[in-house]
Amino acid sequence: MNNRKVLMAMSGGLDSSIAAMLLQEQGYELVGITMKTWDNSQSGGNSKETGCCSLDSINDARQIAVSLGFPHYVLDIRDEFNKYIVKDFVDRYLEGLTPNPCILCNTHIKWAALLKRADQLSCNYIATGHYAQITKRNARFVISKSKDKNKDQTYVLWGLKQDFLKRTLFPLGMYKKDEIRQIAYNKGFVDIADKKESYEICFIPDDDYRGFLKRQVKNLEAKVDGGNFVDSAGKILGKHKGYPFYTIGQRKGLNIAVGEPLYVKQIKPETNTIVLGKEKELYHNVFKVTGINNIKYDMIPDGLEVAVKIRYKSKEQHGRIHKIDKDNARIVLNEKVKAITPGQSAVFYENDDVVGGGFIDEVIE
Repeated sequence: MNNRKVLMAMSGGLDSSIAAMLLQEQGYELVGITMKTWDNSQSGGNSKETGCCSLDSINDARQIAVSLGFPHYVLDIRDEFNKYIVKDFVDRYLEGLTPNPCILCNTHIKWAALLKRADQLSCNYIATGHYAQITKRNARFVISKSKDKNKDQTYVLWGLKQDFLKRTLFPLGMYKKDEIRQIAYNKGFVDIADKKESYEICFIPDDDYRGFLKRQVKNLEAKVDGGNFVDSAGKILGKHKGYPFYTIGQRKGLNIAVGEPLYVKQIKPETNTIVLGKEKELYHNVFKVTGINNIKYDMIPDGLEVAVKIRYKSKEQHGRIHKIDKDNARIVLNEKVKAITPGQSAVFYENDDVVGGGFIDEVIE
């Protein structure tokens, strides 16, 4: 296997395109690959096909590869993506949770698919355009934050195992986004430099997850419409449109008037009930995390002091990890934070290093 040969994941966007250029300048031999995970016809939506899986994006990726002189392939993983990612997305909402499909996709679909194809093409490494860094320390491969803290993407990478990390390159980790854009301008790739980024879930290009759920689950509205909004004491406040269509912390669209703002505090799918509360009732500091993946340490030390992110763009909160067992832990934050949401990820940091992460399972207090 060629130890300078890299399978470069290409979306057709700015970041992966410049990542390819940087690796090529460093002397790596590249093979480009674009993964087709989804198309709009699968969702039943009317939105124009956009994002990393669109035909335009695939063609853009191919053109970059051709211009830089390396081969490019398209890998169709729609069946696996639909089976594992989309099904999980729907199932989690039906369980009253709020999933983050990008993390699950990175962990269980994209990296596995890339490494399988890398082996077939005799590539020692895979590379992506994520803003993150990997270093080897104490016989472990550690993910650290990128130079650009505003663009840092370590939150969505916590699920990557050591076997994945040891063969992964993140060429953009030591750059800021503005620097990457300027490189594109300097090299004459103006169209790529000016290309708008997509922040939507790739299989929900219209950003309407409620409509997506309705199209995926036959007669969903009829099954869940008309459940009760209740307060913390169980008093009925009104009717809602179905528990899967609400998220923890939601205020808008409740259509409940009690003289003060109310928020979604808890979702109870077994009774199709949504508990509403005042804003102060949304604040907690103790929760359980499951499915933990250790990155910096072979075993996370019990009681380790860490900074914790409970959603991608949230502010880090300091606290401690108290291990329950190998895969589960109790997180105790120093201060209460708003809307800790089951189904989302909690990622643990020591300074810039990712200690590990897991899925928020239960809010305790």
